This record gives sequence, structure tokens and C-alpha cells, in this order.
Amino acid sequence: MLLIHCPYCEEDRSELEFRWAGEAHIARPDAIADITDEEFAEYFFLRNNEKGLTYERWRHIHGCGRFFNAARDTVSDRFLMTYKAGLPKQPVPGVSATEKTVETYEQTEGDAR
Repeated sequence: MLLIHCPYCEEDRSELEFRWAGEAHIARPDAIADITDEEFAEYFFLRNNEKGLTYERWRHIHGCGRFFNAARDTVSDRFLMTYKAGLPKQPVPGVSATEKTVETYEQTEGDAR
């Protein structure tokens, strides 16, 4: 079972209590009514979907109900840290700003063959 730390409840809870809510730290255009259809599509639909370290929004749907941000490695599905919504992007302890955390299945679980 995957445990996720809720920064509001301040405890680790089962992944079944949470829902993914998209990429974190997406800046909304200042004058959204004035942007082109292409700019709106890029803002609303297109995401980076990067391999490795990513920042996401999550909601503790079956707990406190609040949104929070998480830094997660998309390859190993490991949550590196969580922090309250509204805070700027937080540095991950032990990972430099330019370094990306990318692990393969074989590195985390052994040989897949």
C-alpha cells in the first residue's frame, strides 16, 4: 500500500484517501478572456508529463478534504515530500535544483525479467 503524507492532518494515510488533481504551480493568464484559443488550449490542456521529479496537486478527499502539493518521482511512484497549497515550489531535500530524480524499475524493484 502506498502511504501519502497529508501536510494538514500531519499523518501518513492510505493512497485510497487521496485524489490526484493535476500538475502543481500552473500560472493562470492575467487576462484570460483576451488570450487566443491556442494560448488557452496550451494553458488548460497541455502539461509537461515529465519522467522523474514532478510537482503535483493532490486532495485528501476522504480526510480533511484539502488540496496540497507533492513532489513525486513518476518512475518509482515515490512521494519525496508534500507541502501545503499556496506555498511556492519547495526544494526537495537531497535533490539539487538542476538534478532530476529518475530511477528505473530495475533500480527500485530488481530485474523485471
